[in-house]
Amino acid sequence: MDGTENNRADVGGNRDDGWRLPAEARAIVPLYPYQRADVESERRFRWSCWARQTGKSFTKSLRRIVRGLARRRTQLFLSAGERQSRELMIKARQHCQAMRIAAELLEPGIVAGTRFKQLEIELPGGVRIIGLPANPETVRGFTGDVFLDEFAMHADDRQIWAAMFPTLLRDNGELDVASTPMGVDNVFAKLRDNEAFEHSTVTLPDAVAQGLNVDVEEIRRGLGDDELFRQEFLCEFLDEATAYLTYEQIAACEDAALDKDTPLVELAKAGEELFTGVDVGRRHDFTVIWVVSRRGDAQVTRCVIEMRGEPFREQYARLRRILELRNLRRCCIDAGGLGMQLAESAAEDFGRHRVEPVVFTAALKSQLAGRLRIAVEDRAIRIPVDTAIRNDWHAVRRTVSEAGHVRLDASRGAGGHGDRFWAAALALHAAGDSCGPAEAIRGRPLRYARPGIW
Repeated sequence: MDGTENNRADVGGNRDDGWRLPAEARAIVPLYPYQRADVESERRFRWSCWARQTGKSFTKSLRRIVRGLARRRTQLFLSAGERQSRELMIKARQHCQAMRIAAELLEPGIVAGTRFKQLEIELPGGVRIIGLPANPETVRGFTGDVFLDEFAMHADDRQIWAAMFPTLLRDNGELDVASTPMGVDNVFAKLRDNEAFEHSTVTLPDAVAQGLNVDVEEIRRGLGDDELFRQEFLCEFLDEATAYLTYEQIAACEDAALDKDTPLVELAKAGEELFTGVDVGRRHDFTVIWVVSRRGDAQVTRCVIEMRGEPFREQYARLRRILELRNLRRCCIDAGGLGMQLAESAAEDFGRHRVEPVVFTAALKSQLAGRLRIAVEDRAIRIPVDTAIRNDWHAVRRTVSEAGHVRLDASRGAGGHGDRFWAAALALHAAGDSCGPAEAIRGRPLRYARPGIW
């Protein structure tokens, strides 16, 4: 594959010798050479490390549909979360429509014994495509071929791997594992050296050399973060020695059932006390509103609102809608620099008993970050499965100056400047035990205190 393939021995052997993508499918679904090589591969186990936006999910879902029809075998698509599962199944349905394959999309159902939704498409010959958010609970009980989508992002990946692999035992089940790198302490990274797999690595320059119409240098300059570019587009497995939170720690806190776009109507009806943290930016950084609720000993992320380049009046209008929720108990908002105006307006309109302006100092940042790190290590905070959140949290670095001072900072790039990290830290601070100074309001005497009221 133009130098990007590393062929290994296939312990399962080849089947369907000479199998190729049908000619009519090739005409309807145009593919780049690296995509066609993947779709037409006859290997049982295949590991693909492809750069972002090079067509991983598009290619793998097409491969599994055609292979499933050829083998008359159920196809199981496992994604990092429910949102990713829906998007992958949409791609699968589009492939069926493009190739004029009769397909029936069934109503979503709940996997027995879990709270996760199962999506399903029925194809001719009794072939089923089942889309699930990856979780050890959802994988068990199925038999078929498996596609692990963005496997480096899966929480509890080792448990998922142990629960999933037995589904391949019958009838030479096939397995496709695909992802962009995300650290080195995960199963996807360890599979690089597994000789049972055929390996494929496609960087962004590799894809461009084979026809993808992208300006690599423009992407590099636009991202503005060399480390992220090397990981997301050059497929490098980077060392995490200087990261304040490792990808493995962050992944352990992810919950596939959570959605960062929860409607405010649902938040208002939830019957839970809500706490909010706000990190303020304008042109170069994001303004992030992070909402959590208490469930037992854990803080669960209910909503994450991200704004960039919006005028302050629009930012404040969106913040107001959060603060107007009757079950919102406390909000901590970044009041330094650009955040001063937003914090003062919120405190004036909603009272300092609900809104606490916070001015970052080195000592306070260390305290806030420490609280978040402890919560992550104890798995006492639950977050949605989201690449932007994971990369933003991981971008925060702990460095020590020559004078011995500890600094926590993140490189400024297109994906943010640790804004989601600090918004989450402020939300945990808002949910803490401190309640601030007591306030009193003077009012008129009650009516029953007046003479003659009885």
